Amino acid sequence: MFLFLGAIVAGFAILVWSADKFVEGAASTAKHLGMPSLLIGILIVGFGTSAPEMVVSAIAAMEGNPGLALGNAIGSNIVNIALILGVTAIVAPITVNSKIVRKEIPLLLLIVLFSGYLLFDNTLTFVEGVVLLVGFFSLIAWSIYAAIKGKGDALESEMDDELLEHEMSLKAGVLWLIIGLVLLIASSRLLVWGAVGVATEFGVSDLIIGLTIVALGTSLPELAASVIAARKGEHDIAIGNVVGSNMFNILAVIGIAVVIAPMNNIPFEVLQRDWIIMLLLTIALLFMAYGFRNKEGKITRLEGFILVICYVAYNTYLGMTLTGNI
Repeated sequence: MFLFLGAIVAGFAILVWSADKFVEGAASTAKHLGMPSLLIGILIVGFGTSAPEMVVSAIAAMEGNPGLALGNAIGSNIVNIALILGVTAIVAPITVNSKIVRKEIPLLLLIVLFSGYLLFDNTLTFVEGVVLLVGFFSLIAWSIYAAIKGKGDALESEMDDELLEHEMSLKAGVLWLIIGLVLLIASSRLLVWGAVGVATEFGVSDLIIGLTIVALGTSLPELAASVIAARKGEHDIAIGNVVGSNMFNILAVIGIAVVIAPMNNIPFEVLQRDWIIMLLLTIALLFMAYGFRNKEGKITRLEGFILVICYVAYNTYLGMTLTGNI
């Protein structure tokens, strides 16, 4: 038992560090190769912070633990909005200025709704996995188009400042990219092994482990990135991290896992409980970010507290179902 727990702790620690270095190296390399700052912000920072979820879920699927893969993706989306944006807004209220980020949030809602449609029959087939991946590549194409058309967007200036602060040579960028990727894969394998071991020891489904422990751990890079960005006043990076990550989790993370190992007999609770929570949080994010009724698009400290309470309540509910109190 202690060996499994140690593997989880060590896996998380290396995962968070390597994910950060991977994103920094990738962003620096892309900048040296001439990629626009806005595109780096949308693709590499927005999607790159979900690299842990992708690697963990892919490994889990390959090792015959599809529940862990699915739980990780959905659970991470719940963590991203409820906990990460909640904590970030408490630290520094988040104002949404970027037009691109404001366009991405309704798109995220559509992606969430589509994932619910796929989950409705409690299966995710190989073909559906391919469809999700096609959607992901379409999203990349749209992101490139948006970056080209979005010159002068608020996100661009924030990314310029961020890249300047973490400036490094091309050689260093490539080196950190490779080191980060290698350690990311190694730590993910360690984390999956530990998580499956704990689930087996306690008789808990790998789905629940994925929704809770693994989802929280793989989302730590987003938490660190968003809080730091918000404290610097880089609000659009803070919320862009979460929105980009959530789209990536559904389209790429679930897509890759399902292509590797199609999922049959998915527990109905995934749609009835976890997907519903993800949907409601996404709708809440839409309302907060758009600021309807002449309200500024902003996530206030009060709303941040409410989001964190929602996260605690959700995990408490999961815990009560495990103990048989519900």
